[in-house]
Amino acid sequence: MSNVFSFTGTIGRDAEVRYTASGMAVLSVTVANNIGFGDKQQTLWLRVSLFGKRAEGSLQNYLKKGQQVFVSGELSQNEYKANDGSTKTSLEVVANIIDLVGKRNEGGASYPAAEPRQAAPSKPQSMAHDNFDEPYDDDIPF
Repeated sequence: MSNVFSFTGTIGRDAEVRYTASGMAVLSVTVANNIGFGDKQQTLWLRVSLFGKRAEGSLQNYLKKGQQVFVSGELSQNEYKANDGSTKTSLEVVANIIDLVGKRNEGGASYPAAEPRQAAPSKPQSMAHDNFDEPYDDDIPF
């Protein structure tokens, strides 16, 4: 039986690449995934690791804080002792796939607004029913 966990989320901290004692590259990144709705919404923080040649490439340069990503891999839950002696758990995904999704959100800043449009020249009366003078709406969802 296969353990595959796929989700989308937002990177919480820039990716880091380390090397094991045997020389294998390990890319590590933390991804936030929101679950639930309304007052019941929670944020799960998942540690994501990518091993080998795929971790050595330029992917690290694109996995920056605020970037939305799609992750697919094997999910595991790890237990560890905190400094206060309590037992804590963390979720970790050993990724097979990390894909960029959408644009990077620069610290919550909105994207630059479009430049104001110049007024269009007057049109012939036969085309008066067409709305060519109205600005184009880039936010159409389809």
